[in-house]
Amino acid sequence: MSEKPNDSSKMEKWLETYFLDPLTTYLDHMQFRIDLYETDKKWIVEAVLPDFESSEITVYINENELIITATKKDDSHPSKGERLVRKVEFPFQIIEKKVTALFSNGTLEVFISKTDPGLGKNRFVTLP
Repeated sequence: MSEKPNDSSKMEKWLETYFLDPLTTYLDHMQFRIDLYETDKKWIVEAVLPDFESSEITVYINENELIITATKKDDSHPSKGERLVRKVEFPFQIIEKKVTALFSNGTLEVFISKTDPGLGKNRFVTLP
């Protein structure tokens, strides 16, 4: 299940649009910063969350959308707390790709395989 030549040009156009969108910069400042990287075999979404623990972060895949939620628990008011959400919409169905994630030293990395198939359904990605 490798990328087709058309997929690559579609992805390049999407990246250009994503990074030129003023909303992206606004959300980087108001929620948390996200960076996107590409290797030969993976797309990597990196989220900078220095004030959160692994247990306070969820990663959810919904069709072509990656949703990262960080919720800081407030022990004095359990119903209140800081909740930050970022959604990254891809130009392809990421549910069809293998997705894994790691969280270390305040940085979340989500790895989306270009070649390995996924489960084909919406799901949470488990953080080790």
